[in-house]
Amino acid sequence: MLKQILKNRLIILIALFIFYALIQALISFNILNDYYVINIILMGINIILAVSLNLINGFTGQFSLGHAGFMSIGAYTSAIITYKLGLPFPLAILVGGIAAGIAGILIGIPSLRLKGDYLAITTLGFGEIIRVIFLNTEYVGGASGLSGIPKYTNWTWVFWMAVITIVLIRNFINSSYGRCCVAIREDETAAESMGINTTFYKTLAFTIGAFFAGIGGALYAHNFYIIQPETFNFMKSFDILTMVVLGGLGSITGSILSAIFLTFVYALLQDYAALRMVIYSLLLIIVMLFRPEGLMGTREFSLKKLFKKGEKSSEFTLN
Repeated sequence: MLKQILKNRLIILIALFIFYALIQALISFNILNDYYVINIILMGINIILAVSLNLINGFTGQFSLGHAGFMSIGAYTSAIITYKLGLPFPLAILVGGIAAGIAGILIGIPSLRLKGDYLAITTLGFGEIIRVIFLNTEYVGGASGLSGIPKYTNWTWVFWMAVITIVLIRNFINSSYGRCCVAIREDETAAESMGINTTFYKTLAFTIGAFFAGIGGALYAHNFYIIQPETFNFMKSFDILTMVVLGGLGSITGSILSAIFLTFVYALLQDYAALRMVIYSLLLIIVMLFRPEGLMGTREFSLKKLFKKGEKSSEFTLN
């Protein structure tokens, strides 16, 4: 069993290196122009954001609408570190994530005692408060935004940060902490009766999700030279939520696939913002009507399932 698990993980690792090297070669030899490179990088950032929000909304069963707020904290914090202070980019990514994680703790402790619509409204209000704070802070450019940010984000950074995000969140979900989060999602009252500190585990998941949202924001900030408060408004949080719901609440694989798909749709419709929202809304309506659990439900991609198609299984694993 252990030997098979190690073999599967080796296959996945080799496949990741081959995929990374292939895309890097296409970029290095200018086979992919800047338009495609930008959208590939956006796909990676959106994967980080979708997977991190799925930890909160999908695996822990909370309804957060303020993910763009954590993303903005990571973006502005990292930009200050590189542009204002002249410190290294890796440090900026780490500190941006930590700043967002701290914000997650501060917001999570009081707000995660609420449930359902009340929690959604609270997190939505948090996202708007953060946006207004940056909007009125001259140190970071106010409404005009912070420009001149060095472009450090590239395919290498985005790809491996996305891989790290997926691996760490997957390992967390498969740990005893993650099982507690899933128990809270299934029945919070029953989880409490079993001695699970629901507030602690909800706050923990909220903090981890916020941390990776901050990392996504740091990568975003160093890809476009300029960031503005309006970039991180409610519609950005809605975009991320759409990816999670479409892919499946409780499926990392679903978040990855939907992030790739919706980034592609966004690129095609970037000149038609109103039409993009209509398509997003129609997608959600169709999914809710015909597959309310999302495209993947709670299932994950599995090499075991791929190689043993004849074997019936009701659950996928990443082993």
